[in-house]
Amino acid sequence: MEAANINQTTAFASGFDSGCRFNEEFKYVLLPVSYGLVFVFGFVLNAMALCLFLRMRPWNPSTVYMFHLALSDFLYVLSLPTLIYYYANRSHWPFGLAACKIVRFLFYANLYCSILFLTCISVHRYVGICHPIKAMTLVKSRHAHLVCGMVWGVVSVCLVPNLIFVTTSRRDNDTLCHDTTSQESFDEYVDYSSVVMMLLFGVPFLVIVVCYCLMARALRRPRRGLSSGEQGAASRRKSIKLIVVVLVVFAVSFVPFHVTRTLYYASRVLGFKCEVLNIVNFTYKITRPLASVNSCIDPILYFLAGDHYRSKLLSFLPGKRRTISGLTPSSHPDNNRGISLVFKKPAP
Repeated sequence: MEAANINQTTAFASGFDSGCRFNEEFKYVLLPVSYGLVFVFGFVLNAMALCLFLRMRPWNPSTVYMFHLALSDFLYVLSLPTLIYYYANRSHWPFGLAACKIVRFLFYANLYCSILFLTCISVHRYVGICHPIKAMTLVKSRHAHLVCGMVWGVVSVCLVPNLIFVTTSRRDNDTLCHDTTSQESFDEYVDYSSVVMMLLFGVPFLVIVVCYCLMARALRRPRRGLSSGEQGAASRRKSIKLIVVVLVVFAVSFVPFHVTRTLYYASRVLGFKCEVLNIVNFTYKITRPLASVNSCIDPILYFLAGDHYRSKLLSFLPGKRRTISGLTPSSHPDNNRGISLVFKKPAP
């Protein structure tokens, strides 16, 4: 009876100290609820974003990056119902080994594709702000498509070992779907994931920080000529919004997850005491849902940083179609000439 109560309230640690048990009762409420919310909002927002992007032809480079970012988020949220069932059913995975590998693969694919696509958007905006002449002559939509293809390819290649490491195991009458690997292969998995983290998180994050520092310095300079007018001010405001949204995504989703995951892996490899392992494990598990929240925050980026996306979205909202249709052709928001808005006067 006592052993049954232990199994009901705690879970075996997947670490090296088989005598240490992690108190993970919290995750059977936290993870189904948080993943459920991410699924609902992420599915609706990203499905709507994909539909709007497909109606926005031709695409500029920013739109290309945002479309692929929305596609990555949408593919990930489609996998969440299985995780919701898994944790709501107290860590029992009935879907088989292949499905376990695919779901864990989609999590990391979305994580690192999102980081790289946000890096692409940031670099593109940096070039537009700091080197506008080069941006007009060198940066084309076909280049953005090529870069996005490279992002998908690099992430897929880097995550192939993850498909091999991820496995399932039995605990009592339950089947566990590990998000890492088996106990015997954990050392090798930590080495592999550390390299991937440095390449697909550390380097892009450094690039984004450098780009934003240079953009901030450029935006603080006084503007002259055409760039000092209304169009230049609108471009600077849009760039500031982009900086804020991307930094929020990193501060909320990516940085806490990678920091706590690193601490979790290190504490297991170094054989910390069970009390410390429980604290680190708790911290790591509560940041995992945060890593998924970027699927809901990214659509805010499309609305704030994409003029065409915003006008398309507003045209579908009740009461907005009349306002959009009341614009003259030269002043429609989809017209990118920087002409001020002029509304038609109603007929007498």
